[in-house]
Amino acid sequence: MSYVQLTSEERYVIYHLKLFKLSLREIGRRLGRSHATISRELKRNGPAVSSWVYWHEGAHQKALQRRAQPRHDRRHNHAPLVRYVERGLRAEWSPDVIAAKLEMKYPGDIRMRVSTETIYRWVYRDANQGGQLFNCLCRCHKKRRRQHRYGTGRGLIPGRVSINLRPDLVATRERFGDWEGDTVEGAKGSGNITTHVERKSRYLIAGKLTNKTAAVTAKVATAAYRRIPKALRHTLTLDNGKEFARFGDIEKNTGLTVYFADPYSAWQRGANENTNGLLRRYFPKGMDFRNVTEKTLAEAVKKLNHRPRKCLGYRTPHEVFQEAKRGAVAM
Repeated sequence: MSYVQLTSEERYVIYHLKLFKLSLREIGRRLGRSHATISRELKRNGPAVSSWVYWHEGAHQKALQRRAQPRHDRRHNHAPLVRYVERGLRAEWSPDVIAAKLEMKYPGDIRMRVSTETIYRWVYRDANQGGQLFNCLCRCHKKRRRQHRYGTGRGLIPGRVSINLRPDLVATRERFGDWEGDTVEGAKGSGNITTHVERKSRYLIAGKLTNKTAAVTAKVATAAYRRIPKALRHTLTLDNGKEFARFGDIEKNTGLTVYFADPYSAWQRGANENTNGLLRRYFPKGMDFRNVTEKTLAEAVKKLNHRPRKCLGYRTPHEVFQEAKRGAVAM
């Protein structure tokens, strides 16, 4: 049964019936309301001192002011909650992880609860007021960005095998060893990073590209897979960038079977696209990649692989992939 808030007329009746010192149950009976509703009204909108008279006009103004106040503002008044959220953001946790960790750490304290959406609202409002919390978000946006449709197609790589021919098993994420690949671009002419993400564990491997030629891309990708057991190399789904034109070299040197997503269909490589977005925290758009060392890249990859993920039950990609790796070695 839906709840209907008290009207100004009902508050006027409460005011008069209170003057006659009727009980809360009797007032509720005459209004067709629960006595608990009348009690809550007197506590929330009544006078600050119990001996004072309940005044219906003042009570109604209080109620209207509270109704106009966003719910996330009420949460923001709880200092321990705000401190925990801000610490989590500065520790590079996503709002989703922060909300989940609060439930795990404070299972019996409902005041230590906040939704993912509320955290985003706090960050965007902070940015609007000149704050810097937005820098703690993965993509460092000051406000929500409008989504745009993908553009028209482009020339396809000769000999490519479409994702439509990829085994259906890959889409289910039931096994380890199916990968997605792409490149992250720096400032023009400063280099790129090739990224490969295991679909089930979200485990990331990456390598720095001095240039975006197909030969260099294939060589760096091959080197990145040397640390991965052969039993965990089944398929690789790539973007249609010309840097993957020598995908045959990758297949020959790694044992992977390469497929290509449809043009401008990034959702077909969702794990890789999401991870690239997280990687942008460390290597933002327009950054000069000539200043990025292999050590710097390895540190960023390690952080992402040790970052709890909701899709993994808040385990890390490293934890999940290491279990698969141990199983592969035992085979």
